[in-house]
Amino acid sequence: MEHKLRTTVVALCVGASMLLSGCASLSGSSDSAASGKVMVAPNVPDYKLEVTLAKLNEILGSMELTAEQRARFHYDRGVIYDSVGLRLLARIDFHQAIKLQPNLADAYNFLGIYYTQEGEFEPAYESFDGVLELSPQYDYAYLNRGIALYYGERYELATQDMKSFLAKDPSDGYRALWLYLVQEPNNQEMAQTELLNNRKALSDQAWSSVLVDYYLGTLTKEQVFEAAKANLSQPKEYSERLCEAYFYLAKKAVEQQDYQLAVDYYRLTLATNIYDFVEHRYARIELGQAQQMLEQSQVTK
Repeated sequence: MEHKLRTTVVALCVGASMLLSGCASLSGSSDSAASGKVMVAPNVPDYKLEVTLAKLNEILGSMELTAEQRARFHYDRGVIYDSVGLRLLARIDFHQAIKLQPNLADAYNFLGIYYTQEGEFEPAYESFDGVLELSPQYDYAYLNRGIALYYGERYELATQDMKSFLAKDPSDGYRALWLYLVQEPNNQEMAQTELLNNRKALSDQAWSSVLVDYYLGTLTKEQVFEAAKANLSQPKEYSERLCEAYFYLAKKAVEQQDYQLAVDYYRLTLATNIYDFVEHRYARIELGQAQQMLEQSQVTK
């Protein structure tokens, strides 16, 4: 299955139940953004996450655990909080996990993302540097640090990180797309040329290739939304694809100076409630920037 740019939550429910059993021995515009009727209901968290969360709360509140076990449970609970949009609670758990287990690279990665979302770029860079020191093969730290550098307007360094990220999996269309996004502010023509070259390594059947082809001008918005409905493997996947489509189409709309359309798309990205997708994570930053550009364009008219 195609790998998505998201924070992966691997078998949370199974993992939590295994950990629970393992502790049993312990004592206790005219171009409408909604054209083509692509609107869907916001994603609703799976009830299984609530069950897992209840188990984790019970474990942390009533059982005697080693520092390493407690750190892991705080981390697991933080991941669940993050996936349902409870970022403050997630952040508290990740800080607690690091206090108990200072070498927990995954927790530093999440904290770096939160710092980026809040515009605190120096702590974000330090967090991602820490991830790579603890786990040099943690390739998504290159993506996340590259994004932090991009929003910090350090485009050359962001490009280096995105090239490192792409080199680890040239067949991933999202990686090619993010390299384009961080290159475009400095040299749009070069970014387009590299995206065209990187397209050769992508599968024609991959959903991410549809988004790349839109950026290359070979597909229309309508075709993107039609493709989003095709070959779905599970009900949530359509909402996930729309989250991505809205975000990347909004980025292109900004590039084309259609700021009203970009604002509409970013709002739709946020409305999907796919909190753990990179596109949803940064849509609010992008929305604020697009609104500012829209206001400035209206003043100059």
